[in-house]
Amino acid sequence: MTETYAQASRSLLRNSLLDGLRGLLVEKDWSQVRMSDVAAAAGVSRQTVYNEFGTRYGLAQAYAQRLTVQLASIVSDALADHPDDLEGALHDGFGEFFAGVATDPMIASLLAGEAKPDLLKIVTTDAGPLITTASEILRQAMADSAWLSMGDDDALRISRALTRMAMSYVTMPPEGDRDVAADLASIIGPAIEAART
Repeated sequence: MTETYAQASRSLLRNSLLDGLRGLLVEKDWSQVRMSDVAAAAGVSRQTVYNEFGTRYGLAQAYAQRLTVQLASIVSDALADHPDDLEGALHDGFGEFFAGVATDPMIASLLAGEAKPDLLKIVTTDAGPLITTASEILRQAMADSAWLSMGDDDALRISRALTRMAMSYVTMPPEGDRDVAADLASIIGPAIEAART
């Protein structure tokens, strides 16, 4: 489906605002970021930021949603890049996922300093949209993979479990004394193998 000019413009604006927020978070904590800062970083009015996201919480949700798509796509790409190597695909996918989470400034802000209930809420009690988005990306990747040969119901069941497990590491990062990506690959791998047709 071809994107209209209006859709492309809105997508460009939204990404510019979220990129501006990311740049600000590299320099300061989420608690110090104002909507006017995001507007200035993107070169638009403060009202434009409010029109696009509604509230500061809406801005944080949109950022988290975009990050979710990026991180789920990493795991999806790893499955596509490792045909017939399930353990390698899962290990690389989880490894890149954890690396992406560890270097993201919004996650760093969530984990640093005083508790930030608004950010914590996005990845816990209000995480439904993030789980749905990531699960759908992974479900599609598994169902479409010729080498996995997995039915849609199994792909959905496993992608949801995988997403919830991976999300639990966002608020409590993996331990440094274990290769957690390898641990998860060894746990999830057999479930996927059992579901392959």
